[in-house]
Amino acid sequence: MKTKNLMSAFVLACSLFASTMTFAQKEKTVNVGGAPMYPSKNIIENAVNSKDHTTLVAAVKAAGLVETLQGKGPFTVFAPTNAAFDKLPKGTVETLLKPENLKTLQTILTYHVVAGKMNSSDIAKAIKAGNGKATLKTVSGGTLSAWMKGNDLYLTDENGNSSKVTIADVNQSNGVIHVVDSVVTPKS
Repeated sequence: MKTKNLMSAFVLACSLFASTMTFAQKEKTVNVGGAPMYPSKNIIENAVNSKDHTTLVAAVKAAGLVETLQGKGPFTVFAPTNAAFDKLPKGTVETLLKPENLKTLQTILTYHVVAGKMNSSDIAKAIKAGNGKATLKTVSGGTLSAWMKGNDLYLTDENGNSSKVTIADVNQSNGVIHVVDSVVTPKS
């Protein structure tokens, strides 16, 4: 009887461990800006915790895009870091954040968003199908060109500027984020 109870307890413990592991695997986080990004949270809920994306979050708030990026989606977001914004000419970010530049700010931010969820493997397949280049239609109406250099994924904007994906496949409840090292801009 004692062996049977011990065996039952062992089976129960294994079942609990297995279900806990299944949940933990679904919640596989990626650290971005020193904070874990949870697949069960939306793009905004995660982005506000990244110390590397404070400029992006401020810009999204100023552009009135918080509700959109909290929406159902799905979205693929190429998220520039603070360092990416720092590469812009001095005063650019401050100018864009002014109320009179709302439309321009919205256009630049939505140029970093593609409708649908595209993980890096999806983008790589599109690049292969396009013989080395994939054209991604952005929410702003512009296009980004995606290409690979070795194992690294790059984007080129309509002005010929390139940005490297530094952290790929940060899954969100409403899409995926790919961290990029430069701000991409649409043709003016």
